[in-house]
Amino acid sequence: MDTAQFPTTIEGLSIHLVGAKGTGMTALAEILHSKGAKLTGSDVPDVFYTDSILHSLGIQIFENFDAGHVTPNIDLVIHSAAYSRETNPELREARVQNIPIFNYPEALGALSLHSRSAGIAGVHGKTTTTAMAGILIKALSIPASVLAGSAIANFNGRCTLIAGDRYFVAETCEYRKHFLNFKPRWIVLTSVESDHQDFFPTYESIRDAFVEYTMSLPPGGTLIFCADQKGATEVADIVLQNRHDLNFVEYGFSARGRYKIREYKTSEGENAFKVGDTLVALTLHVPGRHLVLDAVAAIALVESLYRDQCGADFGKAEWGAVAQALSQFRGSKRRSEIVGEFSGVLIIDDYGHHPTAIQTTIDGIKKFWPHRRLIIDFMSHTYTRTIALQDDFISSLDVADAVVLHKIYASAREVPMPGFNGLTLFDKLRARRSEVPAFNLDAWREEQELPRETAHFIAYSEEPLDALKFLQGILRPGDIMLTMGAGDNWKLGRALADALRDCDHNHPDGEYQQ
Repeated sequence: MDTAQFPTTIEGLSIHLVGAKGTGMTALAEILHSKGAKLTGSDVPDVFYTDSILHSLGIQIFENFDAGHVTPNIDLVIHSAAYSRETNPELREARVQNIPIFNYPEALGALSLHSRSAGIAGVHGKTTTTAMAGILIKALSIPASVLAGSAIANFNGRCTLIAGDRYFVAETCEYRKHFLNFKPRWIVLTSVESDHQDFFPTYESIRDAFVEYTMSLPPGGTLIFCADQKGATEVADIVLQNRHDLNFVEYGFSARGRYKIREYKTSEGENAFKVGDTLVALTLHVPGRHLVLDAVAAIALVESLYRDQCGADFGKAEWGAVAQALSQFRGSKRRSEIVGEFSGVLIIDDYGHHPTAIQTTIDGIKKFWPHRRLIIDFMSHTYTRTIALQDDFISSLDVADAVVLHKIYASAREVPMPGFNGLTLFDKLRARRSEVPAFNLDAWREEQELPRETAHFIAYSEEPLDALKFLQGILRPGDIMLTMGAGDNWKLGRALADALRDCDHNHPDGEYQQ
């Protein structure tokens, strides 16, 4: 539905959310609730972390889909893009009752018309950049609302920061060109490379989608792009040839001007750097060079918003507030999220599911904690992506000391590909690491001897939780256990945390004993 048909006034509207427990839908619910909407919702009975957020808002959530949930008093229905208007009973009923229906990207786009909006885009780094923009907005008291694609620790575990409505900063997604619904005055472009091969079969097709999004900026709009990322600079160059009425702002280690990163240094537990000609030392206590890039992208955007509001660049006081806010940044859910340290084993979870994101995250963690063994449990997401980038996936794991793989986590939009599965990746990894012990855990018996003296190994289990006993036996104090991917292997990290926590309780001196 055309976003222009979305109501201009939200207060008092009765809105029903189909697929309400999704991260984006829950974030949207928070925004709509803050604007005075009366909300109901429906979803599957499974419990997600978003349940507690929806409950705190007082939203009635039906844990099934039934046409009876769509009552005549409902003014508007918004649904997750995962649900079809042809097959979902609630959406069919809304059509019968002639109730306006919008999907999530359309509703987000409509809300972008209510404020001076900024869209944060890119194959990698969207969520973290949005989160960092949010903490800077809060530190500088800029009247803005921020919507991220994951729960943010600094947002009290929510996906949104609501501090006003003059500005609206949102993470915008390239899949199926959903971001074209969004109407920004500012775009932050972190990265462009081949991904979502089921919809963008070539690099050129996904690049052109980002070009189309950027070309939608109004005259006088601003593109903030990463000068270190080839795809982002290529998009900026193409747009520059056609749009001389836009402002182009570059950031990064190779950038020129105000947002050039300099004096970058990593020490154990800290990334330190400066930006442009400022003398203010900035620090991040989360791992990864890529997070420094995300921080400077956020600085560039928020200074532009500040300039738009106040008519001036950051002064000494503003840079001081920026430095303090970044030093307190604690990350976001499933983005190098520290689950905890148990029996001397640090457990981290990360959503990285593209070879570039995997490699940069691993490199960052290794440099942040250089003296710790890194064991990665990786679950690949979608057959199309895995097949297209299979060799890149294997090479992206090179810096890891040990690797555990699983089945491919298939998307709801695809079917398994005959002749290709998780074992295919394992065989490729085994060939690449022929010198280290390899274990097929589906045939492994608990009484078999474990290579506890061996720093390096590779392993495979079809289901993530089937690797639990093996990892319990092989992990040792000082290790980092990183679960990585867009699948459900994060459950293995939580199960390990529970098991090691129990061990801590049994051995209060902290010694992990078999």
